[in-house]
Amino acid sequence: MSALDLNSIRATIESRLVDELTKAPPLPVVFYNQPFSSKEYESFVQCLTTFGGSEFISLGTSSTKVNSLTGLLVLNIFTPEGEGSGNNLIIAKRLRDLFNGEIVSGVIFDPPSGPEVVTASPDGFFQTEIRLTFEVYETLS
Repeated sequence: MSALDLNSIRATIESRLVDELTKAPPLPVVFYNQPFSSKEYESFVQCLTTFGGSEFISLGTSSTKVNSLTGLLVLNIFTPEGEGSGNNLIIAKRLRDLFNGEIVSGVIFDPPSGPEVVTASPDGFFQTEIRLTFEVYETLS
C-alpha cells in the first residue's frame, strides 16, 4: 500500500507555480488535459507533472520501509515569435529560481535543465522548455 498521494504532490507543485505566476508581471498557466486557446494570450507557461520510477530505500529488515518516487516537471514557456529570446529567458529565470534545489512540502527538486529551444512551437510563438526532476520519499510501516 502506498502512503503517497500523487494528486497532493501534483497540487503542491502546481500551486507553487500558479502562486508565482500570479505575481507581477502575471502570466497565465495552462496544464495538460485542460482546454486552452493560445490565441488569447501574448505569453504563457504550460506545465506537465509526471511520475516515473521508484525504488526501495530499505527492504524488509525493519518494521519501517522507505521508498522513493521520482518525477519530472516540464515547463514550456511561450512568448511572441519574432521578438527575440529575451522575454522568454526572463520568464525562464523566474521559473528556474522558483524550483532550483528547493524542498517544498517534502518534494525535493533537482537543478533544472534548460531553457532549451523547442522548434515545434504553435504558430506565432517562440518556445523554450525547462525540465526539472524531483523526488519524494514515503515511509511505510
